[in-house]
Amino acid sequence: MNSLSRKFPYTRSRRLRSNQTIRDLVSENQIQVNKLIQPLFVSDTNKKNIDIKTMPGQKIFSKPGLFKELETLQKIGIGTVAIFPNLQSIKKNNFGDEALNPENFLCTILEQVKEKFPDLVLIADVALDPYTSSGHDGIVINGRVDNDLTLNSLAEMSLNLANSGADILAPSDMMDGRIGVIRESLEHEGHSNTILLSYAAKYASNFYGPFRDAVGSKQKKGISKRSYQMDYRNSKESLKEIELDINEGADIVMIKPAMVNQDIIKLVSDNYDIPVFAYQVSGEYTMLMNAIDKKIFDHNVIEEALMTLFRSGSASIITYFAKWFAQQYDKNN
Repeated sequence: MNSLSRKFPYTRSRRLRSNQTIRDLVSENQIQVNKLIQPLFVSDTNKKNIDIKTMPGQKIFSKPGLFKELETLQKIGIGTVAIFPNLQSIKKNNFGDEALNPENFLCTILEQVKEKFPDLVLIADVALDPYTSSGHDGIVINGRVDNDLTLNSLAEMSLNLANSGADILAPSDMMDGRIGVIRESLEHEGHSNTILLSYAAKYASNFYGPFRDAVGSKQKKGISKRSYQMDYRNSKESLKEIELDINEGADIVMIKPAMVNQDIIKLVSDNYDIPVFAYQVSGEYTMLMNAIDKKIFDHNVIEEALMTLFRSGSASIITYFAKWFAQQYDKNN
């Protein structure tokens, strides 16, 4: 039979996959360095940088080490960082009182960073867990995290961070009503331009362990963070949380963890006209790094993982791979 007589569609999808240049021309998504946010840990006591054993390649920086790292990040195009404190010298208590000190370690660091790097966008986490003896994001009363009592502390903490130079505040505590309380407090004190990045759909996840090692916030035995973080069995609930936070004044919403919740990223992105950020969390990072170190995967898995998050609808990604990707991009351009 003459092959030309066969019926075959004139549309052939493979034409647009024939070489790398054509694939680049028609690609729907690209990873841009300026859409990657690098999380950084800084110690209030360490005199030198210390490797985080459960996060290969990541460090708890000393204060001088942090400033050196920020110089490097700016040179390779990373314009936004999220700074988390590792606090050893403070006396943590049930109320997380040190979070309310306007001259605490993190506030001081933010002031100094903003003075030296005025164009760097600084994200500061709003939650009490680095400061509480319980390791919880709020104040524990009678065996429960007291939602409304915690809100007062979060509002005061937010003002301290905004006064210290934080451009974006990221409430990660999952207390009900915290976005509204924080927004009202910021407006009242003249911080109407401070951006609120709400951890609106933060799931009670098993992927957070290495992060808690890095900030020293492992919770004590007793009540679980499942009592306030979202149940990972639920998806529709995320829309409820997102809508509440938007109505209370959130500018951006966050989905966390990222890789295991791409359905949620897509769901929120499709249903709300608001930027959606994704946090590729410590456990997801470590999982990939361990596989790379054992040569199960090549480093190209990093780009694939990031690309799928953008494809799902993420506007930007907080990722421990931000520096690595920026270095590869800088090397190839």
